[in-house]
Amino acid sequence: MADLQSSRKSLGRYFTDPVVWFLKKTPLTPDSLTWIGLVIAIGAAVLAATSHLFAAGWVVAFSGIFDLLDGALARATNRVTRFGAVLDSTLDRVAEAAICVGLLVYYLSQGSLIGTIVVGAGMVGGQMVSYIRARAEGMDLTCEVGVFTRPERVVILSLGLLFAKFNPVLLIALGLIAGLSWITAGQRLYHVWKVTKEQSKS
Repeated sequence: MADLQSSRKSLGRYFTDPVVWFLKKTPLTPDSLTWIGLVIAIGAAVLAATSHLFAAGWVVAFSGIFDLLDGALARATNRVTRFGAVLDSTLDRVAEAAICVGLLVYYLSQGSLIGTIVVGAGMVGGQMVSYIRARAEGMDLTCEVGVFTRPERVVILSLGLLFAKFNPVLLIALGLIAGLSWITAGQRLYHVWKVTKEQSKS
């Protein structure tokens, strides 16, 4: 798991470092990037709800870039704050929920019960992954374990939307998001149980 976490961070820096170098020369702040990412995600939700799935895929991917850049810019400019971390986490949850609501509207308009259920399961699963980490960190426990975190969810969702015209690609992508999100939530819950059990013995 440690190798997976390290690979994620290294890959993220590979893409963000050149952009952050440019952003440091602008008046943009980490918090402003967080808000911009939310606005873009809401745009993706509107596109999904109105059946513009291909366009929504590109916009989801674009919004995900801002999710990487805000934290990277904060670290590069020594503007990491506790409020910024809370704002980032909060707006990330709002952005994900907005996109899921857009997909729910889409599947309801299509009369697809399966699609509606899968989107709902993925939305709750994704929120649980983040919630367990937040609760763990509130107890001073590191909880970044898991095979499927937010970056993976963004990538799979973007690909699903981009190739949505090939049925049932989008439904398969959403099914993967739902299933792997719940697996990751289970991994994190087990991790917290294991760590707290070891602490209680010491």
